[in-house]
Amino acid sequence: MTDKAITLENVTVKYGIGTPFEKTALDNISIAFPKGKITGIIGHTGSGKSTLAILLNGLLKPSEGVIRLENEDIHKDKEFTNKIRFRVGLVFQYPEYQLFEETVARDIGFGPRNMGLTEAEIAARTAKAAKFCGLDDDTLKASPFEISGGQKRRAAIAGVIAMEPEVLVLDEPAAGLDPAGKEEILGGLTLYKEKTGSTLILISHSMEDIARYSDYILVLKEGKMFDFGTVEEIFSSADKLFQASLDVPQITKLFIELKKRSITCRSDIYTVGYGAKVLISELKNKER
Repeated sequence: MTDKAITLENVTVKYGIGTPFEKTALDNISIAFPKGKITGIIGHTGSGKSTLAILLNGLLKPSEGVIRLENEDIHKDKEFTNKIRFRVGLVFQYPEYQLFEETVARDIGFGPRNMGLTEAEIAARTAKAAKFCGLDDDTLKASPFEISGGQKRRAAIAGVIAMEPEVLVLDEPAAGLDPAGKEEILGGLTLYKEKTGSTLILISHSMEDIARYSDYILVLKEGKMFDFGTVEEIFSSADKLFQASLDVPQITKLFIELKKRSITCRSDIYTVGYGAKVLISELKNKER
């Protein structure tokens, strides 16, 4: 595995400790997120995905265990924890609802402004993040309440990117978007990772999205780490995912059925493009 960006060591999170409503949201999780890669997090509703997201940038302190960013405990002291929130950027689910400034440009510059940067540095970062997220000058001058839903989503993501975090955590960044909107957001984030070398942690309920855009996959089940590995490793035993109450991509289901009928020997297929290549190759081999 590559270098580690952020690491969880025996992390447990409990809510309502000491009350009749006590609940364990995450149970003894140990994982090292690979540096410069995209790790997709998948799990059924209530598996602990969103709790994990807010843990990673210090908004929530674990009940037990340690979280380290490049080997330093992110909760070693209050000042360090505050700095972590700029180094580990967090994009909440439906982030467009958190826009509040008078213009889109000021909203994007909010994070850099809190970092204590000069106005010139804030302007430069705002322009760079806006360009990367496909926001033009007219949009930057507009009120965030007057632009479209897709533009709001891009503006919210640009606001986090403007802080130039080492790790970017995204909780359902493509939720509610049509296929073109998903490609625009997730494809853009992939390009951002390639250009900056940042580490991305992508939370999604969509196995198709996770399979297409991730390098590694973490599977959560009832607050526990059910599985972790490369995309290829996870989908090499796709049947196992059903045990975590998860659905696999439609293309994977197709290949599982084709394998049962001896049409192919593969069931570890997780994208349509790759599936087409494998099927064409195998059919040609059978014709020879």
